[in-house]
Amino acid sequence: MHAEDFIQRKRASWERLGTLLDRAGASLAALSADEIQELGRLYRQASSDLAVARRDFPRHQVSAYLNGLVARGHGAIYRGDGGRSGRIGAFFLTTFPRTFRATWGFTLAAFLMFLLPAIAAFVITYRDPTLGSALMPGAEQVIGDVQAGNEWWQRINEDGRSLSSAEIMTNNIGVAFRAFAGGVTFGVYTLIVLATNGMMLGVVAGAAQRFSFATNLWGFVAAHGVIELSVIFIAGGAGLQLGWALLHPGLLTRRAALVLASRRAVLLLLGCVPLLVIAGLIEAFISPSPLPLAVKLLVALGSGLALATYLLAGGLEGPSPSERTPLFRKSR
Repeated sequence: MHAEDFIQRKRASWERLGTLLDRAGASLAALSADEIQELGRLYRQASSDLAVARRDFPRHQVSAYLNGLVARGHGAIYRGDGGRSGRIGAFFLTTFPRTFRATWGFTLAAFLMFLLPAIAAFVITYRDPTLGSALMPGAEQVIGDVQAGNEWWQRINEDGRSLSSAEIMTNNIGVAFRAFAGGVTFGVYTLIVLATNGMMLGVVAGAAQRFSFATNLWGFVAAHGVIELSVIFIAGGAGLQLGWALLHPGLLTRRAALVLASRRAVLLLLGCVPLLVIAGLIEAFISPSPLPLAVKLLVALGSGLALATYLLAGGLEGPSPSERTPLFRKSR
C-alpha cells in the first residue's frame, strides 16, 4: 500500500480526532460522553496507524504528523499535573465556559424551575399579601417590613460591610451547594431548592409591588441579583445533571453515568464560587449604598453583559490546525 492511499483512507478519522482535541482544550469535561468515547476510540486507532506508518513509511511526513497527533491525544487523556497557576487559568478561561455551554439545557431547566414558582408567588401575593405567608411560612416579617416601608438591608451597613460581605458569600455559596448536592436525590431536592428560592423572591416582589415598595426593593436587588441568580441557575443545572444521570443513564451503567455527570457538575460548581464572591461584594458594598437607582441598574447591566460574554464566548475554539493549513499536500 502506498502512503497516499493510506492517508486517503485514514484522513477523516485523523481530522476528527484533531477536532475533538481542539474542542477538549484544557479538559475532557468540555466534551460530551459520546465524544469522550469517540476520542478514546480514535486515539487507539491513531496509535495503531502510527505503528503502521513507522513500519511502512518511516521517512514520510505522515509519520511525523501521526506522531504529533498521538502525542496530543496522550496528553489530553493522560494529562499530568502542570503548573498550578496555569491549570487554574486554563480552567477559568476555557474549561468552565465550555462546560457551561455543553450543559446549558440543564441551566435553562433550573431557570424555569425557579421562574415559574416565582411568577405564581408574585401574582398570588400581589392579589392578597396574607397568602404570601401561607406560601412561604416565616415570610410574615419580610412582608411586614415591606408594608411598613422598612429597608431592612440597611442593617448591612450597620453590621459592618466586610463582615456582612463574608456572611453573604457564605450564604450564597450554601444555596448553590445545596442546589448542586440535591442532584443525588434524583434531582428532587434540587427542584425544591430552586422552587423555594423562586417562591421567596416572588412573595417579596409581590408584596413590594402591592405596597408601592418595588422601587426600593429592586434598587437593592438589581445590582447583585444578575450574577447571584445566574449562579444559582448554573448550580441548580449541575444538580439536575446528577439527577438525570441517575434517572436516564443511557447506554452507560448508572454508576458510570453518575461519575461522568459528577465531573462536569463539580467543574460548574467550582466555576461558580468566584462569581458568588463577586456577587457578595456587590451585595455588601453597592446594593445597600445610597447610590442612585440608575447607577445600580448600570452595574446590573454591565455585570450581566460581562457574565454572558464570558460564558458564551470564553474558550471558543479558533480554527483547527486542519483548517489553517492542509494536513498533507495532495499528490498531483
